[in-house]
Amino acid sequence: MSTFIGTDYKYAAECINRDETVGIPTETVYGLGADACNAAAVARIYSVKGRPEDHPLIVHVASTQALGDWADDVPGYAIA
Repeated sequence: MSTFIGTDYKYAAECINRDETVGIPTETVYGLGADACNAAAVARIYSVKGRPEDHPLIVHVASTQALGDWADDVPGYAIA
């Protein structure tokens, strides 16, 4: 299921916790959000966008300590 959220980020988090895909406005475009650990949610984003599977998605992390969970090689300038 997909839900348009607008700017109610608390509601967006609730939807993501229910395995939904959400639409969130940014400064220039609308972004799609989902739980990056949920394979079905990630597949839904690829499907909705018509994005080739070899084009990676952006994953936002809460801290630099979490970078190692998502990247093998993090350059120093990304941590500064």
